[in-house]
Amino acid sequence: MNQPVHVTPGQRLGALKRAIADNGFARIMEAHSGLSGIIGERAQVVVDGETLEFDGLWESSLTDSATKGLPDASIIGNESRLHTIDEILHVTSKPMIVDGDTGGEIPQFEYFVQHLERKGVSAVIIEDKVFPKRNSLDAAASQALDDPVKFAGKITAGKRVALTEDFMIIARLESLIAGTGLADARHRAELYIDAGTDGIMIHSNRRDPDDLFEFVSGYDAMCERMGRRPLLVAVPTTYNQHSDRELASLGFDIIIHANQQLRSSHRAMNGVVQSILETGSSWQADELSTSTKEIFSLVGHDRITATDRERSEALRLPVIIPAAGRDEVFSEGPKSLIPVAGKPILEHQLESIRKAGLKRTVIVRGHEGGQFDTYATDENLSFSDN
Repeated sequence: MNQPVHVTPGQRLGALKRAIADNGFARIMEAHSGLSGIIGERAQVVVDGETLEFDGLWESSLTDSATKGLPDASIIGNESRLHTIDEILHVTSKPMIVDGDTGGEIPQFEYFVQHLERKGVSAVIIEDKVFPKRNSLDAAASQALDDPVKFAGKITAGKRVALTEDFMIIARLESLIAGTGLADARHRAELYIDAGTDGIMIHSNRRDPDDLFEFVSGYDAMCERMGRRPLLVAVPTTYNQHSDRELASLGFDIIIHANQQLRSSHRAMNGVVQSILETGSSWQADELSTSTKEIFSLVGHDRITATDRERSEALRLPVIIPAAGRDEVFSEGPKSLIPVAGKPILEHQLESIRKAGLKRTVIVRGHEGGQFDTYATDENLSFSDN
């Protein structure tokens, strides 16, 4: 049974830094909806006696856009992104890192930072490309870089409006994506570190990113010269033959698996709909699908069912209506059958009972009890005689 989430934004905000301090590095899983957030948060395996789980969630512009059926090209605005972020935060408790694309203009970025921090998001990553950005994994797209001094000013502005040290702004270097080379990446990193960035994400779309690893090998020496070492972030979508622990041993502090839930769900959904079309029914698709019972449990529906069951037990208690009396003034028959507003008093009582959701009713009859026989066909009514 999925339990309600009890975590404040403040508690969540600092959880990413605590996870890195406790574990040596943070392993992050992409989430693009409330359901994928629950799956990413609850995933747990035991390997060689060690329990492994994800330390946080990544809300990506690619997966958010694709979930809405749109390309990752700065089409989805901040308000739509914040809505998705809210959905995930509402049903999870682990820290979240948000993909902030380019961050937009400085006033837009300041607005976004303030909203994310208030919600309890731990970090936002912004990339040093010009708006509207193109996805870095699209080899055919034009990858135009922003002026590094201007981008550094955006980082400084974001840090200025953040209220806590726990909220982090991480700079994403796109030099290797744009083909401007390692020297440009190092130059930009130094500017961004000097501007106050809390982390550097060096990105690559190559299967064997030797230039990326060369950047990493010199990162600590660069930071020593700069007088501070921001966190180092990897997104190994294309070079995922390298394990999380291997990347951590190279110096990465955060490792983000950025789109695997979306991609795997697409393949699964495509397989199911093809199966239904090919076989003419959904019977064989059941083998490819999670049961509704498991989905109900995952999203907490069984808590509602348990509450309904308790309520139903209470509603099954009988309501007793004393109807044995007589009234010599208004009627020679039972009091409860005296008409009021066009129908017997008993009818008014039964309507109120049904509206309250109560079902079983016992009528205690006495004087002229046979007159109640017209109600005998109601299976929720029973009679008791004096």
